[in-house]
Amino acid sequence: MPGPRIHVVGLGADGWPGVPEPLRTRVLGADVLLGGARHLALVPDVPGQRREPWPSPLREGLPALLVSVGDASVVALASGDPFVSGIGTTLVDLLGADAVVVHPAVSSVALARARMGWAAETTTTLTLVGRDVDLLRRALSPGARVVVLSSDEHTPAAVAALLVSSGYGATRMTVLGDLGAATESRHEATAATWSGEGPRLHVLALECLGPVLGGWAAGLPDDAYEHDGQLTKRDLRASALARLAPQPGQLLWDVGAGAGSVGIEWARAHPTCRTVAVERHPDRAERVARNAAALGVPGLEVVRGPAPDALAGLDGPDAVFVGGGLTAPGVLDACLAALRPGGRLVAHAVTVESETLVARAYAEHGGELTRHGVETAAPLGSMTGWTPARTVTQWAWSA
Repeated sequence: MPGPRIHVVGLGADGWPGVPEPLRTRVLGADVLLGGARHLALVPDVPGQRREPWPSPLREGLPALLVSVGDASVVALASGDPFVSGIGTTLVDLLGADAVVVHPAVSSVALARARMGWAAETTTTLTLVGRDVDLLRRALSPGARVVVLSSDEHTPAAVAALLVSSGYGATRMTVLGDLGAATESRHEATAATWSGEGPRLHVLALECLGPVLGGWAAGLPDDAYEHDGQLTKRDLRASALARLAPQPGQLLWDVGAGAGSVGIEWARAHPTCRTVAVERHPDRAERVARNAAALGVPGLEVVRGPAPDALAGLDGPDAVFVGGGLTAPGVLDACLAALRPGGRLVAHAVTVESETLVARAYAEHGGELTRHGVETAAPLGSMTGWTPARTVTQWAWSA
């Protein structure tokens, strides 16, 4: 059985001197050495050894680079633990676990927790390396401990601004620079008093102080969303998501997304949950993107165009929510046909025509058909009365 194609060697902040002798031999003996420019510069020159920096953009350029090395022996250099927001994950995705052997150093996350005295089970780790700072919004809660893998020296200022705008200005920020190196540094301030830049290489530790901004359970308050009235209301949203059953790593199509509330709360359920929101109205599509960023899931994908045409070419979904455009010809059939094995579909009907359609689907496919009538207490003169919302018929079906 052929050996692994690539060995990935993690480097600590002390660089080459901290690499154990057996791994030094492997690095220096490789035909091809891959890594960031900073990592490659740490290794002594080896006559005849081919050295290649990572391509940019990485994911798009990496396959061609790997093909170019052929059957040569290859070592890739990484920071700390290559499986902590590192190249190890990317290489395994491309080549498979059998083709990659990882030799980790102590990760910056482990060093940061050690410096802070934080247990792993009480700490959330979040990477902002090449990612939108709005991702942090999902992690904000009173008392939360968050270790942030920073993109560069500008990250602390961006994080501080987000915290202050979210009511978390009292959050204690600790910038841990060059962890494990002789030049290791530590700087503490609250988000409200932060100024300047951090070291280029650092980890940011946050002790969050601020208000409750909304939980991860389905059914955020309706006023958490910017909308023009096209919003799946809180109680119905919770009902729909209970039946859609978000699972880590799974994909939801939010068809006729409106304000995007169902797709956003699917994405908030777990960091690996993905959503594609399909919306034909340009202004609503832009609103979905704004809501997603404001609620901590800026990676939500928005596809502009009418269903079913806009569904062509999308990755197959594990779940589908049809909140708008249900009566457009072919929409429901296209969604049912696209579902992966074990997939779930929930459709909401608010008109006689759409209710007739889901009743027909229920008769043909089975599933669960329910009618939801929600009444809300509101002032009625000097007293309080009940104000009914429009009744919604919900069809839920599992493949």
